[in-house]
Amino acid sequence: MDILLTHGYFLEEDEHEREIMRPYPPLGLLYISAHLKAKGFAVEVFDSTLSNRSAFTDYVERERPSVVGIYVNLITRASALAMTRLLKRQGATVILGGPEPGNYPREYLSAGADIVVAGEGELTLEELLRHLARHGQSGLEAVDGISYLDDDGELVETSARVQIPKLDEQPFPDREAIDIPAYMDVWQQHHGQRPVSLITARGCPYKCRWCSHSVFGYTHRRRSPENVVHEVEAIVERYNPDMLWYADDVFTIHHRWLYGYAAELERRGLKLPFETISREDRLNEQVVQTLKSMDCYRIWIGAESGSQRILDRMERRTDAERLVEMVKLLQRFDIEAGMFIMLGYAGEEWEDLEATVDRLKAALPDIFLTTVAYPIKGTKFYEEVADRIVPLTESWETGTDRLQTVAGRRSKRFYNFATRWMVSEVALHRQRKLSQGTLLGQAKSYVNARVGRAGMYLTRHELEPAITEA
Repeated sequence: MDILLTHGYFLEEDEHEREIMRPYPPLGLLYISAHLKAKGFAVEVFDSTLSNRSAFTDYVERERPSVVGIYVNLITRASALAMTRLLKRQGATVILGGPEPGNYPREYLSAGADIVVAGEGELTLEELLRHLARHGQSGLEAVDGISYLDDDGELVETSARVQIPKLDEQPFPDREAIDIPAYMDVWQQHHGQRPVSLITARGCPYKCRWCSHSVFGYTHRRRSPENVVHEVEAIVERYNPDMLWYADDVFTIHHRWLYGYAAELERRGLKLPFETISREDRLNEQVVQTLKSMDCYRIWIGAESGSQRILDRMERRTDAERLVEMVKLLQRFDIEAGMFIMLGYAGEEWEDLEATVDRLKAALPDIFLTTVAYPIKGTKFYEEVADRIVPLTESWETGTDRLQTVAGRRSKRFYNFATRWMVSEVALHRQRKLSQGTLLGQAKSYVNARVGRAGMYLTRHELEPAITEA
């Protein structure tokens, strides 16, 4: 084995996610595995999601991998560092990558990692593995896209790695390296669906101040419609899913590409229900009609706020008023509309929360999720509030940017109240519409409020109980 790839997320340790039970495979690792195998490396993947920590310990002690790459994100810092400590005791070289380590290279290296990879992992790991095999950890300054500590303990950050220019030339994710059917079984058991996820592009060119771009920067690189359809064909042949999840940042960002992709799917007789994410400004009637022709059943819109003032502060470049029109347009084509709402962004006042509730009432999305804004290192939002970030009460190693609060902002209790108020206001408004007969065709609509990983999960379920609880 030249390298073991793994990540620090264990579903059994995530109380909120166990309530939702919507796990997705680690596509990033599977892309890296496929790339390295295509270059002749022997790669193993330990998928921690549906496993447990003792199984990982047993695997490491049995296999004793010499080089291990760990994907780390905001919620897996402590877990990844615990895995790092175990691996170092076994004598492994530990390489960390993903969206989190590049923001804290010194901290991760000081906590035991040997090398931190910034940005895309495929080309960097390809070169790094060849270098380690020939030279060990000497001369690492020759490898682009990494950070490490030199013999004096000083942080060395090499030149940025050039990104992969032609995604069509990359192999499809190495799904055979993990148990995809196990994910599908979990979904079948809890949701009556058997999905498979994929991405058609990398990166997002928008510059929302709170959003991290630590892996792909502000680039947007898209695969050809034909290449993506080839992957869909392979997915259908191997796994026969009953739905797809397109995990792009903004699936409908390129309209000409979307129309070409829809045409290619139709030409090959492929039509699977799917859901994905978009933005208000990248939807219009032709786009929505195309999505419906492809059998899209749900679109998530990054609304973030119903206050145009807050959207402008975020540099979101979207229109709060048009958002309502787009939700109604989706529903007119019988596509469920989901919305992401962010509370607590810098400068938000009660009037902005009221504006958000007014937009939600006007739009009446089928689902909405809320979260409270938190400053992620490396973002413009972080820079804006850096001097007001309240230090974590726990150590950096066991904390996360998601726990960071900003001095002068309202309390966690306030945002809990605001979320419940928001849910109940929208639910009551929907009930009034139903009782007035202005939501004909939605007689079975209902509301269910529950806290998930992203925040409040609102669907058309159990209206009266939700209102009573709120």
